[in-house]
Amino acid sequence: MNRSSIKELLQSDKFLHEVHVKGWVRTFRSNRFIALNDGSTINNIQCVVDFENTDEALLKRITTGAAVSINGTLIESQGKGQTVEIKVTNLEILGDSNPDEYPIQPRKHGFEFLRRNAHLRVRTNTFSAVMRLRSALSFAVHQYFQQNGFYYVNTPIITGSDAEGAGEMFKVTNFEANKAPLNEEGEIDYTKDFFGKETNLTVSGQLEAETYAMALGKVYTFGPTFRAENSNTTRHLAEFWMIEPEVAFNDLDANMDLSEDFIKYVLQYVLDNCQDDLAFLDNRLAQEEKTKPQAERSEMGLIEKLRFVVDNNFKRVSYTEAIEILRNSKPNKKKKFQFPVNEWGVDLQSEHERYLVEKHFKCPVILFDYPANIKAFYMRLNEDGKTVRAMDVLFPGIGEMVGGSQREERLDVLKEKMAELNIPEEELWWYLDTRKFGTAVHSGFGLGFERLVLFTTGMSNIRDVIPFPRTPQNAEF
Repeated sequence: MNRSSIKELLQSDKFLHEVHVKGWVRTFRSNRFIALNDGSTINNIQCVVDFENTDEALLKRITTGAAVSINGTLIESQGKGQTVEIKVTNLEILGDSNPDEYPIQPRKHGFEFLRRNAHLRVRTNTFSAVMRLRSALSFAVHQYFQQNGFYYVNTPIITGSDAEGAGEMFKVTNFEANKAPLNEEGEIDYTKDFFGKETNLTVSGQLEAETYAMALGKVYTFGPTFRAENSNTTRHLAEFWMIEPEVAFNDLDANMDLSEDFIKYVLQYVLDNCQDDLAFLDNRLAQEEKTKPQAERSEMGLIEKLRFVVDNNFKRVSYTEAIEILRNSKPNKKKKFQFPVNEWGVDLQSEHERYLVEKHFKCPVILFDYPANIKAFYMRLNEDGKTVRAMDVLFPGIGEMVGGSQREERLDVLKEKMAELNIPEEELWWYLDTRKFGTAVHSGFGLGFERLVLFTTGMSNIRDVIPFPRTPQNAEF
């Protein structure tokens, strides 16, 4: 008999037919009722065992976490909160689970405890819901770009360039520790290393993606990136995934259109296709909010926040206008901002971004035309000589979700900016070539996938939206 998923059976209206399921025991009560889950849905199916005709030794092996195979009859359930259940005719234990050792018991566990058991935490309702949503978002990302004429490009994980110019990169070498050869200056001689030069794990695939956009027109990357930032916060990971589209002939306005359309598409996808998981996480977040002081509680529920983004047009505001709004705001005048806004040119913090979205405009916001000295070298310089064609998309509860720009397509200007920042031309000769041969206006953006999952699931720590988080002093599993 073919195995059915629990999700399929819970949606079935065909009773009194034989079914076959496999899954893991969530609970077993009264030596009669098994709550079974196979990962296909957040919901369990109840399997009713005839304990009088079941071997007692077998009943003792039906414990939380055990893997079982069940044959039975799908019947209409008489219990509350369920429409169907399985009347068990045959049960086989596929894998035992010692209840004295199994850490994931049917009770509430703290997130820090679950992070120490990241290999098992997906067996809880919260993490199974988060990971199904992560999977759905990933599918929606690819579907959006594929339906809109983009080509998927796999950019290098090992790179000799630092796209952001921020350092904090993991080195890649085959030199043995403390045995690296030195040159005449007493420095490590990377010409003798595996790649013949100093290399690192990438922080972004953008620069390489730009070269492909200048031949294929519309491309996107979606892969792992790395940053060696020694930051133990709820918003930082050492290994994370980035979504980075690049489009030839798009200016900043088209780039803003693309980012808004893309975000709305992927969020609408999960609203349409992940209703059970979203409902569970919405309720989880509501319960969590009740434990916070009134002043710290969110004004919107999880699903309400998603609808807030999908249903509202994104407000487009220049950095200069945003600074004036923040400078004259009540929180700034009453010194309630942790980082006061006093002058043009400051880098905005999350508290400023959230104020603009949640309090002032009451809709998602796209800020554009940032000061050149707080943005990367590859962003197109405006005619005023002091701002660049950069953009950030701001969300409620999280602040910046997307960062992007129109790229600097003028060779002479790009060279000048690289010289000012001491970026050697010989390191990016191939990048400069795209400005020599058929240069054109082009734009793109980057979206940290875990930050999108964080927003979509309502989780508060980014370590809880990636299967196995990599953070300072933590590379377990």
